[in-house]
Amino acid sequence: MNNNSKVLALKYRPQIFDDLIGQDVVAETITNSIKADKVPNAYLFTGIRGIGKTTIARIVAKALNCTNGIENLCKKNLCENCNSITDSSHIDVLEMDAASKTGVDDVRDLIEFSRYGPTSAKYKIFIIDEVHMLSKQAFNALLKTLEEPPKYLKFIFATTEIKKIPITVVSRCQRFDLSRIKSSELFEFIKRIKEKENGKASDEALKLIVKISEGSVRDALSLLDRALLSLDENSELDLNIAQKIFGYFDKSQLIDLFELILKGEEKKVIDIYRKIYDQGVEPKVFINDFLELLYYFKNINSLTLESTNFSLNDEEFSKIKNISKQVDTEVLILFWQFTISSLEELEIVSNQHLSIEMFLIRLMHISSIKLKRKPDLNLNDKSSDNAITQKNSEVENSIQTIDQIKNMAQEKKNKPEIETEIKAIDKNLINSFNDLLDFCSQKKEIKLKYELEKNVNLVKFERNRIEISFNDNLDKDFVKDLSLKLFEWTDERWIITFSKSKGEMSINEKQKNKKKELINEIKSSEIYKTVMKKFPDAELLDVKLNEAED
Repeated sequence: MNNNSKVLALKYRPQIFDDLIGQDVVAETITNSIKADKVPNAYLFTGIRGIGKTTIARIVAKALNCTNGIENLCKKNLCENCNSITDSSHIDVLEMDAASKTGVDDVRDLIEFSRYGPTSAKYKIFIIDEVHMLSKQAFNALLKTLEEPPKYLKFIFATTEIKKIPITVVSRCQRFDLSRIKSSELFEFIKRIKEKENGKASDEALKLIVKISEGSVRDALSLLDRALLSLDENSELDLNIAQKIFGYFDKSQLIDLFELILKGEEKKVIDIYRKIYDQGVEPKVFINDFLELLYYFKNINSLTLESTNFSLNDEEFSKIKNISKQVDTEVLILFWQFTISSLEELEIVSNQHLSIEMFLIRLMHISSIKLKRKPDLNLNDKSSDNAITQKNSEVENSIQTIDQIKNMAQEKKNKPEIETEIKAIDKNLINSFNDLLDFCSQKKEIKLKYELEKNVNLVKFERNRIEISFNDNLDKDFVKDLSLKLFEWTDERWIITFSKSKGEMSINEKQKNKKKELINEIKSSEIYKTVMKKFPDAELLDVKLNEAED
């Protein structure tokens, strides 16, 4: 393939350690270990996408197998080994994608292949990309070979998910955590690439590319490639065009919108948002950018322009700093919470655009939003006296309003409704256990009455205090239910305690005993004996007394 027809990410892929950006410590450590002939059995490179994991793996393979040695590593005129490794065609350097070969059989084939020495190079090297995709059995099969490989065999692993790799594997490798590329370094890098490609792009547009790429070199080059291809030869990529291409909008619009929210100018806020939406900005992108802006407002005094990762320009930075002096921290924290909840809301709302508009309106109607006012109060200044008088008047008015609300609530509470009258009467009606049972009947609390009669033994009954014992059949929610009902009926708190004492028999047991006594009493009477003589097969099952006799 012609080098000019390659995408920028492949065309400018580093070929030696000197070409790497942002990974100086890693490059120096590996170089020193090779020079000292202390090469580890396995390397493990981890980090986010597009920061050079696989690229460094290939450079390490070159450094180990270059015919010129590490001191004179090929740069332009590549030796046979370096050229083959660059083209991924070297017979002794095998690149494997663990995402497509995850099974234990694939690893066994790899181990079998490792038994044979290198054909034309010093080392046989296995580069396994996305190694975390290997199965648990595959990792286990690899352990022994990984710990004690032949002298000619080296492993190089690359992964974005280090936590998914068994610790037994990680401990057998020399691990390198590749960091995100700093914004300033990435900016200078893509600026050089732009000039080599004779592209026309403003620094502001390049800074936007750096911001979107989030420290990934590959992402930055892919975005630059896309931006340059979308323009004519005579056109320049400026910030406005870049924002349209990548679906981003000018931060100054968001700052203006935030300022209008604080002032409560609803119509202007909605108009600005609709303009932003018409630019093709997705609601989720808008919410995330709004969160980022809130962060800047809260922490602007501890930030520098460079630490904002090129999200802001000089003018925007200064504007945020000025507005932040007028905003309470509590307001910003409250805004943050509302914004987070709105982000979750987008998942369930069909029309996300309308949801964002309602979110902005809600922010404007938060009652606690007030711009900080720090007047220079001069005791001799009449305007200061007026301000204080006005402030005191506002406080008095608010107190009067609260008092009026309280009075209205009290009037409503004291309104002579039927329920309140009943509560006043009920307060003195439950003075015994039997009163409680009667009340359960009146209030139709059948379940509660059942528990009291069948499963409760009374130990002691006092005003606002009941002491009981119980059997195994008592409902687990009995105490909670009884307490709630007693409070509802008497408007007083009752204490219900469990006792180790057995207490009185339950109402059910009492009734059974009384029935048994009555039956025995009847059986000893002359009437029963006379009946049994005439009807010897008869059986006495129950006895009922007249209410007057009872």
